[in-house]
Amino acid sequence: MREMAVSADFDTRKQELPVYHPFRSEKARERYLSLYDRRASLWPIPYESKMADTSYGRTFVRVSGPDGALPLVLLPGATSSSLMWAPNIKVLSENFKTYAVDNIYDFGRSVYTRAIRDEEDFAYWLNEFFDALGLGANINLVGMSYGGWIASQYALRFSNRLHKIVLLAPARTVLHFRPSFVLRVPLALLPWRFTVRRFVYWIFEEFARRRGEADVILENVVDDMLAGFQCFKPKRFVQPTVLKKKELRNLKVPMLYMIGEYDKLYSARKAVRRLNKISARIKTEIIPDADHALTIACAEIVNQKILDFLRSS
Repeated sequence: MREMAVSADFDTRKQELPVYHPFRSEKARERYLSLYDRRASLWPIPYESKMADTSYGRTFVRVSGPDGALPLVLLPGATSSSLMWAPNIKVLSENFKTYAVDNIYDFGRSVYTRAIRDEEDFAYWLNEFFDALGLGANINLVGMSYGGWIASQYALRFSNRLHKIVLLAPARTVLHFRPSFVLRVPLALLPWRFTVRRFVYWIFEEFARRRGEADVILENVVDDMLAGFQCFKPKRFVQPTVLKKKELRNLKVPMLYMIGEYDKLYSARKAVRRLNKISARIKTEIIPDADHALTIACAEIVNQKILDFLRSS
């Protein structure tokens, strides 16, 4: 296990943690977990919840699927949690043992006790998490947005433990963010409903056009994000990075890259062009008429493409 040098003023293990950590207060903890548990009650299939201990803290995961099946680990996007996989989990759990994770350094039930400083920390946290669950090798890893970036960083360092990886509209990773996205993020992080709502409806603009059920889903997303911003202690965000050509060429794990045609983070076509130019081993897919709400708006298509890729030889 890698040893980390962490300064005393930023290592929560050297402090007396309040019982409500990582929340701002006990009242904030109760408020957030009440909402979280209401969402969790709608999880569409039976699951077992676990807490896995790592040197970075305790990681919450909900486990579904048949015993003995290949493991499929699901990493959520930023400001989200394992619950974002509700539209996908039933199909994915039919033939895989699924592990839907709450990021150690984000919203959800995981409790960090050590700062995540960079991409290496995320990779080593995930590796310790796999050890704690006894997953061994032949792990399938799927990451959405920020979770996709974390998955790519893990694959660069621990490819021997992976079977295949799927990156769904990964944050940066392939291209830098559009200026329009970068300019909107600071306002989206303010704990005010109108700023969060404006960002959510912008980044999921194509999905929002459906109205009806889409409005219900997006308002829930707004509620969840706002509760997270208002209830969790602020912490330094680790910026995702763009992989260099050499890093992409050296990825030894079979990879599927999938993105919506109208994703707001960066150009889907430019990203696919770059990947296809760098490595013929990376499979790429652009989902028509889709944006960053890929796993929600196009769940059936995304689920099937993930399964086809994982099952292929």
